[in-house]
Amino acid sequence: MHEKTIRELSEGLKSKAFSSLELTESFLQRIDRLDPSINAFITVTPERALEAAKAADVALSGGTAGPLTGIPIAQKDIFCTEGVRSSCGSKMLDQFISPYNATVVDRLNAAGTVMLGKLNMDEFAMGSSNETSFYGPVKNPWNLETVPGGSSGGSAAAIAARLVPGATGTDTGGSIRQPAAFCGITGIKPTYGLVSRWGMIAFASSLDQAGPMAKTAEDCAWLLEAMAGFDPKDSTSIERPKEIYSQGLDKSLQGLRIGLPKEFFGEGLDPDIHQAIQTAIGEIEKLGATVKAISLPHMHLSGPAYYVVAPAECSSNLARLDGVRYGYRAENPKDLKDLYMRSRGEGFGAEVKRRILIGTYALSAGYYDAYYLKAQKIRRLISDDFKKAFEEVDVIMGPTSPSVAFQFGEKSQDPIAMYLSDIYTIAVNLAGLPGMSVPVGFSKGLPIGMQLIGNYFSEHRLLNVAHRYQGVTDWHQQSPKL
Repeated sequence: MHEKTIRELSEGLKSKAFSSLELTESFLQRIDRLDPSINAFITVTPERALEAAKAADVALSGGTAGPLTGIPIAQKDIFCTEGVRSSCGSKMLDQFISPYNATVVDRLNAAGTVMLGKLNMDEFAMGSSNETSFYGPVKNPWNLETVPGGSSGGSAAAIAARLVPGATGTDTGGSIRQPAAFCGITGIKPTYGLVSRWGMIAFASSLDQAGPMAKTAEDCAWLLEAMAGFDPKDSTSIERPKEIYSQGLDKSLQGLRIGLPKEFFGEGLDPDIHQAIQTAIGEIEKLGATVKAISLPHMHLSGPAYYVVAPAECSSNLARLDGVRYGYRAENPKDLKDLYMRSRGEGFGAEVKRRILIGTYALSAGYYDAYYLKAQKIRRLISDDFKKAFEEVDVIMGPTSPSVAFQFGEKSQDPIAMYLSDIYTIAVNLAGLPGMSVPVGFSKGLPIGMQLIGNYFSEHRLLNVAHRYQGVTDWHQQSPKL
């Protein structure tokens, strides 16, 4: 059953080929057997999962089930889950048991999904390799000596290893798309504001966005339908009519205009990835699309702008974690200053400390205008570049990452090299646009991902293109031998 898509599992549940309880037990057994070597889960919740599965079976037998009723999923550990540890991959929150659910969790629960547990991640979502987690690195199921990407590496690895058919992720600078590419799965980062951030532990509030990860574009469409929608508890949530993303997936691509930015295909891109992307675009052309060369002239500034804005916002968001109200607290503090310094010094990892320091410096008196304000101006230029491009094309395509998954330790001692692994994804977050990654091949036995970028609220179009591509290829059906 673990090789089936969410749609196939849903059909099996409704036809009574198997029950949700049987399905859940099967995945829990697989997690128990395989996860010790992958480390995708921080917390497994078997008792809760089995109770939810029993409730789902009642709904299925009573005819009140929805398309996701009884489907096992897992939550990235950045989402607060009532009564369950919500650690954000950090020692700082290792003992934090959330008293409430994030809106995303509530909505997926209401859709009838069965939560198997909480997934490993880079500490406070800061990282591109899952090496910064307090709970140890997640291994890429395609090669256990390589990283799964980050920060949603636990989600991507769990899906690739078939430990769960779908999962939630978050994307601040590529953290859904890059791990999806490294692990050979599908993931979509929605338009900023489409999915509620309430109860999602904040990294950089103007960039963070939750989204679904699964084997196929169709599965992501089903999950996104449940997750998306206005939330009055989130001041950045956008009020607009709800869309049914699973409808229109088979729509013709005749006349679709694809933009290929020259900045995506320059120096630093692995030749195998370049070739795989060109081949994939050729398949989409056969489905009726046309291709046009475009330019995003300020793309090269996205990295510097992002690494001012994101640390600045993280330094502000993480100021609340001081050892006073909740989270890690240093033992026997001498005074309040000692409590703050030791709680934060002992509770945060190296990468989080680095970003807090950078952000605090960028926001300090005399430097705000020189760094943060200038970065925000560059952000507007990047957004304007996309706006101009979408006057000429419908979808922008290119690589998700300049390389396939790299070895553990290869970049962890070089922050700049690590940051460059997100070079193609960061601009999308700065502009608040939707983007997704789909598997398009392999290099050296490791998956390659292609990125699709759309205009605001064009998730349906991205999912349509990805679904049609997956209808004529089988890269998304490949799974590692475990």
